[in-house]
Amino acid sequence: MTGEHSSKQYDMDLETIRSKVLLMGGLVESHFHDAMSCFRTGNAVQAEAVIQSDLEVNRLEVALDDMCSHLIVKRQPAANDLRTVMATGKVITDLERIGDESTKIARISRDAAATKRGVPMFSGYETVRVLASSVADMLHQSLDAFARLDGDKAVQLIAQDALIDNDFRSIMRNLITFMMEDPSTISSSLDALWVAKAIERIGDHAKNIAEHTIYIVEGKDIRHSDYVASKQEQQS
Repeated sequence: MTGEHSSKQYDMDLETIRSKVLLMGGLVESHFHDAMSCFRTGNAVQAEAVIQSDLEVNRLEVALDDMCSHLIVKRQPAANDLRTVMATGKVITDLERIGDESTKIARISRDAAATKRGVPMFSGYETVRVLASSVADMLHQSLDAFARLDGDKAVQLIAQDALIDNDFRSIMRNLITFMMEDPSTISSSLDALWVAKAIERIGDHAKNIAEHTIYIVEGKDIRHSDYVASKQEQQS
């Protein structure tokens, strides 16, 4: 009975952590959306709010890390249970870094508005809009895969990251062309380039969350491997 009670308590503690991680995930999704809104409108007040709200993401990271550490010490999970706690800790880290990238976008938006770097006929937001939409969807789906422990969906998301990287390289080439053809676009083009890089990094962290999900489900560390390609071959 003692063992059964301990197991149930562990499950309850872990579920509490997972619920708070998903809450943190929803928060960073919202911050990313708001940061992109700032970049579109140049709203310096909203940008400052996004920057300040990153403090809450940081507090959640510290609190959740502490909860994971206490869970390991108190419950001493083994095998699959320990794997789940460790992978969840890595998801927390990736979410905090997504918050950092959204804060970078907000800072760029705030500073651009303050110095009025925008020029007629050039929209940095339009340059990165499609990339931002793709990454926002990828982030949402990766959190859904983590919540449902859906390994198949996680595999599909990891494969999408290559498309995100290709889109970023295309944006970079286009922005370099803008700057070469019209030097008056240099400042605003550089802003768009730094924003595009931050968006691409958010995509990388979303991919990491999908990899952590596969580690929880299958017990396989697929980083730096051809796991996704082999999985796709099996399904085709």
